[in-house]
Amino acid sequence: MSDGLDPQLFAGSPVRDSRFSVKETWADMTNLPPEDPRHRREFLHRQMHEELNGIEMAARNLTDFPDAPWALRLAIARQCWDEARHVEVFRRACERRGGDVGEFPVLCFQYRIITRIDSLAGRLAVQNRSFEAAGIDAIKAGIVEARAAGEVDMVELLDTQLADEVQHVRYANTWVRKLTEDGGPKATFDVARAVSQANRALQVVAGEAIVSYPVDEDVRQEAGFNQAEIDAVKAFPIRR
Repeated sequence: MSDGLDPQLFAGSPVRDSRFSVKETWADMTNLPPEDPRHRREFLHRQMHEELNGIEMAARNLTDFPDAPWALRLAIARQCWDEARHVEVFRRACERRGGDVGEFPVLCFQYRIITRIDSLAGRLAVQNRSFEAAGIDAIKAGIVEARAAGEVDMVELLDTQLADEVQHVRYANTWVRKLTEDGGPKATFDVARAVSQANRALQVVAGEAIVSYPVDEDVRQEAGFNQAEIDAVKAFPIRR
């Protein structure tokens, strides 16, 4: 690929209009320190774009796997709706702080990693049970931070986002288990291969910038993880 990323790990990037400057690695982003007055604005801009990627990934799951069970397709369609609302609330929060769409560079790594995976169970295991599961831990930490800073709008935004993301992780937990049970050893292997592939790709994108957040047991239980799975994540944190 022209961007130099391994085509075995990364699919093509989604199209963006001229407002956006798309980067491929975390090091190429505008990584502002917390004391920079633009730090919160950049965070909101980045989150807005990640939610846009969330719509695109879920939509691709609908188009790429048209024969998936109807109940699963309905859950994925609902996720598209949720992610669309998240884009809007993050955009408005960014603009309230003086930001503009396209002010900062963006990444499309999640979309590129997910759409390279060739099984629906594998995609749900990575996008929902890994990336979004790590996200709910981060959101819980973000709510505490925003409340301490007196950012009422951020507390409300993140609290609403958390409720949606928990549901996204929960339905994926249910369906990954069902798809692997019904699909037998091959389906289980597909999931393991997808997770391994995504871990290698994430290392390329993030390098030393990969971070993990404290595992929130209560919210993970609500999202459908059992205690053994929670203990495994605490021993080997999902990083993002």
